[in-house]
Amino acid sequence: MTKPQNATRPAPAVATTPATARATTPATARATALNMLDAVLGEGRLMSELAGLLTPLEPSERARAQRLALDTLRSLERADRLLEPYLRKGPPLRVRNILRLGVTEMGQGGAAHGIVNECVGLVGTNPKTKPMRGLVNAVLRKMADEAPAAWDRMRVPRVPAWLRDPLTEAWGPDAMKAMEAVQFAGAPLDLTPRGDAAALAALVGGTLLPTGSVRLANAQVTALPGYAEGAWWVQDAAAALPARLLNVQPGERVLDMCAAPGGKTLQMAAAGGRVTALDISEKRMVRVSANLTRTGLSAEIVVDDALEHQGTYDAILLDAPCSATGTMRRHPDLPHAKDGAEFAALFALQEALLDHALTLLTPGGRLVFCTCSLLPDEGEVQVEQALARHAGLKVVPPQATWVEDQWRSSEGGLRLRPDLWADRGGMDGFYMAVLRRDG
Repeated sequence: MTKPQNATRPAPAVATTPATARATTPATARATALNMLDAVLGEGRLMSELAGLLTPLEPSERARAQRLALDTLRSLERADRLLEPYLRKGPPLRVRNILRLGVTEMGQGGAAHGIVNECVGLVGTNPKTKPMRGLVNAVLRKMADEAPAAWDRMRVPRVPAWLRDPLTEAWGPDAMKAMEAVQFAGAPLDLTPRGDAAALAALVGGTLLPTGSVRLANAQVTALPGYAEGAWWVQDAAAALPARLLNVQPGERVLDMCAAPGGKTLQMAAAGGRVTALDISEKRMVRVSANLTRTGLSAEIVVDDALEHQGTYDAILLDAPCSATGTMRRHPDLPHAKDGAEFAALFALQEALLDHALTLLTPGGRLVFCTCSLLPDEGEVQVEQALARHAGLKVVPPQATWVEDQWRSSEGGLRLRPDLWADRGGMDGFYMAVLRRDG
């Protein structure tokens, strides 16, 4: 498969919002969403790094703040197109983000009066932006009339060009538009059952997917039946498939090579494997340990560099660090916080991890290589090049009944894209392949 060319986007031309300015903002859901937008769009930070901003809020307000920020990031192109005629001279990033937040809410049917009042108030909390209260008030009052009528007539927002270009090259313009439509719609909540999937679907009122995951509308996770008992864990339906492909048998010695956040570790432990969960991040492994405790499952936790790890395993799951471009349904911050500059280093790391993982397999052992990426460089190309480097290495095409023909790739792996389940609410973009060595 031809590698798509990588491109990077220029750094934002607007000034970032200092953390000291954010610290003076009142702790409301809308204000917190604004602070998150500033951090993502001005500092290149990911939403997953910003949990501390949510701490002062009550649980329901935390959820609302996250939803407002994510909706605005998904809708950024629409908001900017509506605002453009009224912003001939670009305002500071914080003011622009206040306007983006307000117009997105109104475009989605929010009550204009409360939105305008709080957005004007947010501008006034910072001495540097306070003089722009009049601008924000005037623009948002115009948007109160225009946004609701224009919003749904606008095209589905496009992924930023630095990422859209290589993905379009890889999958074609029609597939790219279809993926953007699924990503703009957001993602439902998927659960992986510890036991019977049909029973879990009945318990939580969800839909049983053909792959064995249970899907339901977004809900407060900790309030769902079975959470405290550890009957399930949150895991995108696509992310649950690599462990299913590995098909761990009771008593097998198994390595989850880059384990955090741990969903695959839980799957393999539930299958009866003697699992070693390995990851370089001690902080992230705390979450893995907590989920093992909640579900009553066990695995050996090892915090170490995967490239230095030694041992012998019957089966290995390598979910390699990657661009995470397949997760944009849930993480619309990613294409705005990143610019592709890290791609080359990730490709090299994936190659090194795959080569090292193969040295840890017992003769005749199997390895599932996977990435939550939509870039062929992080999937099909990696496997094709590994086959060329390693004599006796082969791909074993999956024969599971839940595998759909449209997922199969030419070298024998599976290529999942968000648009391939568009009628079901999509799925994360993923690549996965089962590898065996002779002997």
